[in-house]
Amino acid sequence: MKDVPEKCISCGVTLLGIGGVRFPCPSCGEVIARCNRCKKQSNIYTCKSCGFTGP
Repeated sequence: MKDVPEKCISCGVTLLGIGGVRFPCPSCGEVIARCNRCKKQSNIYTCKSCGFTGP
């Protein structure tokens, strides 16, 4: 089982409580975590495993 990240992949804020999201990378399946703010602002993220970039 892969480790679940505890920080937003876009801004690095620690994910606490409600509002953050964790989902599999559309390309490789690695777990990606994003905070509510980056998700709402559609900030770019890059998967550390495969380099996939998404909004």
